[in-house]
Amino acid sequence: MAGPLAGKVALVTGGTRGAGRGISVELGAAGATVYVTGRTSGAQRSEMGRPETIEETAALVDEAGGRGIPVRVDHLVPDEVAALVARIDEEQGALHILVNDIFGATTIEWDKPVWESSLEVGLRTVRLQVETHIITSHFAIPLLLRTPGGLVVEVNDGTDEYNAANYRVSFFYDLAKASVGRMAFALAHELGSRGATAVSVTPGWLRSEEMLDIYEVTEENWRDATEKTPHFAISESPRFVGRAVAALAADPDVARWNGASLSSGGLAKVYGFTDLDGSAPDCWRYLVEVQDAGKPADVTGYR
Repeated sequence: MAGPLAGKVALVTGGTRGAGRGISVELGAAGATVYVTGRTSGAQRSEMGRPETIEETAALVDEAGGRGIPVRVDHLVPDEVAALVARIDEEQGALHILVNDIFGATTIEWDKPVWESSLEVGLRTVRLQVETHIITSHFAIPLLLRTPGGLVVEVNDGTDEYNAANYRVSFFYDLAKASVGRMAFALAHELGSRGATAVSVTPGWLRSEEMLDIYEVTEENWRDATEKTPHFAISESPRFVGRAVAALAADPDVARWNGASLSSGGLAKVYGFTDLDGSAPDCWRYLVEVQDAGKPADVTGYR
């Protein structure tokens, strides 16, 4: 395996689809060995009910030039996470990159105040998006710290700045997204003095498999969705945030970002990578300056 991450070992949790799949593939394209975890395998589906599997993601990692290793893990179960980390240690002897990308919520109740929301659904959302990250970090970081220069990436939806200024349309989702950003901040304080780096990274408006299905388009004809939602023109493929994470992982000076809240669009300006179509969408600046400002959709100067 050639590439800037040859010889590196990564764990991408929630790698079944979406950002996790894009990150796994791009880490593989840079030469890494990638452990891809999730709850949907060829033999069993998660509550998400989606068809994508961890085996499919691992095969895409192989095709990209890396080595993909699928492992079915429920990251809410400490024993399963402990067993995963023990397996990585036994097979590789090291972990250099940890990507906490677990999302997993299925029935978020948008536009409902906390007292009208289902407590069961809301708490499940928080558990899947926060508790899973905590459990994984608890078991995986000791292995990561054995090798100086390790990187922990908390994948979020929104920069800290955006999330602090905007209600995310659900009490529980808002809480979860703020928590993910804060986890990266706290980990940065705990890891920085120990030779590792922790950051939060957010994609923009992500053309995940589910989002494409919602708009009844594919990655090839996704622009047709702008007829229904013009601002979808700023959207990006999952590979864009994948390239952002790969660029961070390959940066010998990645420690300069410790504790930072970063976005795919912002990192593209620093590292010079593009999305699959050659553009570099700067979604979070666009949302503030165009969409949230009530202006007509126009991505000129934003991709």
